[in-house]
Amino acid sequence: MSSLKPYDAVLLLSFGGPEAPDEVMPFLENVTRGRGIPRERLEEVEVHYQHFGGRSPINDENRLLLANLREQLAAAGAGDVPVYWGNRNWAPFATDALREAHEAGARRVLTVVTSAYPSYSGCRQYREDLAEALITLSREGRSLRIDKIRHYFDQDGFLQPVADSITHALATLPRGSRVVFVTHSIPDAMDDAAGPDGNAYTRTHREACAAVAARVPGSQDWDLVYCSRSGPPSQPWLEPDIGDHLTELKAQGVPGVVVVPIGFVSDHMEVVFDLDTEAEEIARGLDLPFVRAATSGRAPEFAATLAALVVERAAAERGENPERPSMAGAGPWHDVCPANCCSNLRNPDKPAACGVDWVLPIDKNADQAVAPERVNQ
Repeated sequence: MSSLKPYDAVLLLSFGGPEAPDEVMPFLENVTRGRGIPRERLEEVEVHYQHFGGRSPINDENRLLLANLREQLAAAGAGDVPVYWGNRNWAPFATDALREAHEAGARRVLTVVTSAYPSYSGCRQYREDLAEALITLSREGRSLRIDKIRHYFDQDGFLQPVADSITHALATLPRGSRVVFVTHSIPDAMDDAAGPDGNAYTRTHREACAAVAARVPGSQDWDLVYCSRSGPPSQPWLEPDIGDHLTELKAQGVPGVVVVPIGFVSDHMEVVFDLDTEAEEIARGLDLPFVRAATSGRAPEFAATLAALVVERAAAERGENPERPSMAGAGPWHDVCPANCCSNLRNPDKPAACGVDWVLPIDKNADQAVAPERVNQ
């Protein structure tokens, strides 16, 4: 018996990104569909991608993670379970990956999302896309049950590679340099709704930052700041911005900075453009020594952690009582998302899979969940 029973497939679910110049605008339109983002804003962001030849680094990062995850699952005795890869916003799309899994005989799928923290954009939006995929497949007569592993911002394999990178970076900078953790900014209202009780996005980031800093030799001052704000000026978003913060640190006399993309599993466009390009240019203009720490996604121990969480969830589904390690003070995150967790503020009734309030429509032509068929998927 496979160590992943009752699951017979794993889905690596990510954001997705373009791989050619002519894919950039269609990709951005996918990302922002239904949100009323002005065309000129999309054109501004398109420039970021074209700066790198119209190719996002995220898909290559996912290909490597996919290979590492398969290797780690095989080492855990689950090499017979296929691992598929699907994206929310660009090929390979999640619905296509799940259709392929179903055609190969899969009926229960465990999802690994490449987002470590709770929030609408980092969790529930992925769950909504899984729900849309399940509705689409149900219309085709395909029945699947989908779960997801718990959030892993508090896992050793996510935290330790970051701490090691910071340690190496600090060795190249003047004594007294500051550690500056960076994550994607979100609207204040989205953080207010994050998690079952609110503010889980900022809380879990601070827990991760503190856990990483504790692993770096010596007493390290650190800050948590934000990048990639995209909302209108009238809408409050999490601050301070990384560029403004670098200017403030220079004014304080800080002799150097290690910029740490703690909010990102791998080198997304927000990392290679917003940090490696824009933030580094700001630091250079300030004559402020700047080193960007590595993300953890390429580290073997990161894939090992994901594999361990897959095995853990499977054991729990079998009725066992697996160990649930957590480096955070609040303890391990829940397996099944509570009702209204990380609420969708624009459309609170939109179905989201992998939660206690998820039901699949019986009516295969329905766009909304209208009656329970299976619960806790």
